[in-house]
Amino acid sequence: MDGFIELVHDILVECGLPDVNIFRKSRLELPGYFRPTKEWDLLVVIDGILLASIEFKTQVGSFGNNYNNRTEEAIGNATDLWAAYREGAFKASPRPWLGYLMLLEEAKGSTSRVGVAEPHFDVFPEFKEISYAKRYEILCQKLVRERLYDAACFILSEPDAALRGDFKEPSPELSFENFVASLTARAIAYARTRRD
Repeated sequence: MDGFIELVHDILVECGLPDVNIFRKSRLELPGYFRPTKEWDLLVVIDGILLASIEFKTQVGSFGNNYNNRTEEAIGNATDLWAAYREGAFKASPRPWLGYLMLLEEAKGSTSRVGVAEPHFDVFPEFKEISYAKRYEILCQKLVRERLYDAACFILSEPDAALRGDFKEPSPELSFENFVASLTARAIAYARTRRD
């Protein structure tokens, strides 16, 4: 995942944002509304404005145990950030860009269909008899469509392929290219207004 973080950093610098304003190793805390702070994976804070915040997540193995945790984290982190923004935690910042990138191990456990328990009520049809990979794809789509995140990226990679930088993008809507296009549009627009 560090490679993706560095790649996004380099892309933002190419867009005209100063390296000193892109945080990826330290000073990653932002105030929350439901908690004191949340440490993000990449922040862009420039001229006292929160321009962008990105969460990079991976899951290798333990698919059944970790899927719900990752889902709750993604929804909770966005909800907390937007409540803090509403309450003025980021001072005079315009609405920041919020992104979510999920890299899932491509393995039998992540790509095989799994059932759901329905002891009292039916789950939504899209969740029936699908894999954890498909569940993550649906999660990322809904995170964007519900406007919790400005863009999301969902990537699958086998363990050996990841070392070579090989990955699959199951959904064109959630591709790395689309993710970066949305982010760079915001970065370029800000860089140009800053120069004017």
